[in-house]
Amino acid sequence: MRISLRSHNRISAAATPPTRVPRKGFVIVEVIVAMVLLAVAVSSLAAMMYSVSQQGQKATGNAYRNAVLMQEVNRLEAVPYPTIPVGTSSAVVSSPPYPHTTVVTVAEPVANVVKTIKIVITPANVLLKPDTVSFTRTLARTSRVLCTDCVTVN
Repeated sequence: MRISLRSHNRISAAATPPTRVPRKGFVIVEVIVAMVLLAVAVSSLAAMMYSVSQQGQKATGNAYRNAVLMQEVNRLEAVPYPTIPVGTSSAVVSSPPYPHTTVVTVAEPVANVVKTIKIVITPANVLLKPDTVSFTRTLARTSRVLCTDCVTVN
């Protein structure tokens, strides 16, 4: 029995994988491309988050402004008609969460019968818009609805 070394060397050479040539610089290019793609995605998300944040601040400011307006309207509707002074008054609120200036103007176009009231709320934050509400208060003719010959109560 004769064994040839040449055939044995061929089999062992075919079984071993060929040596790879190292890829110099290719991995760093992949990392740079991945970082650029990530930067583009994150910067677009940052712009969107900034926009959402600004809209949230405006919505919060509008909610506070509406609450202040309704509070002032309710206060002036609850006050008895004769005790509402004619003229202009203003108040400055500098404390958080909603610093603002309130200006109330009361006019009496028909003496002792009708008062028109205008309320202007101006936020201290320049990004928020001022708002105005106007309404009319009238003096009730009588406290008894079915009384036709009653005297007006002042």
